[in-house]
Amino acid sequence: MNQKQLQQEIQRRKTFAIISHPDAGKTTLTEKLLLLGGAIRTAGSVKSRKSEKFATSDWMELEKQRGISVTSSVMQFTYQDYKINILDTPGHQDFSEDTYRTLMAVDSVVMIIDVAKGVEPQTIKLFKVCKDRGIPIFTFINKLDRQGKEPLELFEELEEVLGIESYPINYPIGMGQSFRGVYDRMDHKIEWYNEKRERQTQVLTEDDDLTEILKGVADEGTIRQLEEDLMLLDEAGNPFDFEAVKQGKQTPVFFGSAVSSFGVPTFLEHYLKMAPCPQERESSIGKVKPDSNQFSGFVFKIQANMNPAHRDRIAFLRICSGKFERGMTVWLDRTKKSVKLAQPQQFFADSREIIDDAYPGDIVGLYDPGFYQIGDSVCESKDTFNFGELPQFPPEHFAKVRAKNAMKQKHFLKGVNQLAQEGAIQIYRTPFEETILGVVGQLQFDVFVYRMKAEYGVDLDMQRMPHQIAKWITKPEDADELRKSSNNLVVLDHQERPVIIFENDFSLRWFEQKHPDIELVDSSFSLR
Repeated sequence: MNQKQLQQEIQRRKTFAIISHPDAGKTTLTEKLLLLGGAIRTAGSVKSRKSEKFATSDWMELEKQRGISVTSSVMQFTYQDYKINILDTPGHQDFSEDTYRTLMAVDSVVMIIDVAKGVEPQTIKLFKVCKDRGIPIFTFINKLDRQGKEPLELFEELEEVLGIESYPINYPIGMGQSFRGVYDRMDHKIEWYNEKRERQTQVLTEDDDLTEILKGVADEGTIRQLEEDLMLLDEAGNPFDFEAVKQGKQTPVFFGSAVSSFGVPTFLEHYLKMAPCPQERESSIGKVKPDSNQFSGFVFKIQANMNPAHRDRIAFLRICSGKFERGMTVWLDRTKKSVKLAQPQQFFADSREIIDDAYPGDIVGLYDPGFYQIGDSVCESKDTFNFGELPQFPPEHFAKVRAKNAMKQKHFLKGVNQLAQEGAIQIYRTPFEETILGVVGQLQFDVFVYRMKAEYGVDLDMQRMPHQIAKWITKPEDADELRKSSNNLVVLDHQERPVIIFENDFSLRWFEQKHPDIELVDSSFSLR
């Protein structure tokens, strides 16, 4: 493939994740975007569980039962000749670690804000990750068909709470019962809201008067408020700064209602014009450009048993440079060993297909018999390099787990090890061969119990522990000494590295005072 063709394919790619607080409408917006791209025929509202129209991106049975997303899913579709990769992330805060890793694999982010609730706690956490990485952020303010906060108040929240400038691309005409549509400030057109959910737009000429057009459609108070707000934005608002958008310092803002599809096509069309295509990435050898002739990428997620019939394990690979070809041989940076990529797949929630090629920005599923770990980098050349480590968070909740039926011990160990390799849970073993489960969020316990039963046929006994903090011991000889002399729980992680588990901050501080020479670190990554 020549350089020009590669660059054309890169320009067509848009890879983004959707972040929000739970219930802001993330999964609904994902569905409507897929519907626009012709990837699905009917969007399954996440509320209508009785109709069995489940959200396409929620493939795990537990997600369908509870109406929440607890895994990251990957979907690709084509719209206006663009290849769009959406990474739908878990909305629940107990699964933020999975979301954080997913954000490492995208080029931009769509942030959804509930018009009535404004900026919420989970949004703040996820926004910080995006800001630290300088990821461009596009804001969709959702549920305009309900009463909520005034737009100017929401812009103020974005600026004061998140510390990012905002520029409203469109502006709502009314809200809730008085909602009539949005005025597009860039394209000077009105998009009318209607109950039939048909897209109706009206382009304004230089001679058209917005106030005159709205008379008889919106009430006087709504028209007056719109005039005042638009005048204030024009005179005192932030000017649109495309460079600031690309650096993640200014967010273009859109208004709409995902559940009724209103404003979604307009948002997508503006997004495709403004959002970046795959960019160069930092690596251990410096910046790697997407149009480099050498193929490279990194694994940001591993998921076991996506297809229960096959009991398979899939490693999700973000392509960073070069062209990916089915059957190609690559080198794994961590092991310096070669791997043949024989069955590459691209995803649409729970369906998938074998592909022959892919390009920077694309997400490819690799069949994984146990080769890969989260954060692994692969390269076409023997002279390997890596894209750095992905974040890992120390667990805050612990429980002892065992199989209720001793005859299921083999299945129990297999399930525990496979789920630990996905990175959502951490496994520790005591000197007495007990298994301890560590998680960041409590809901992960429920998912673990569910998946062990559904995917491995193992019922569990689980005993919650009072411990809250795990610290890795840098020198194994220190661990040997502590097992003899300390009352603290010293265990091994799934890679046989010593870990000490504390009940609370007080017991940790007490330990540090008594053992000033023993070095503890927050993450196993710090030991590499």
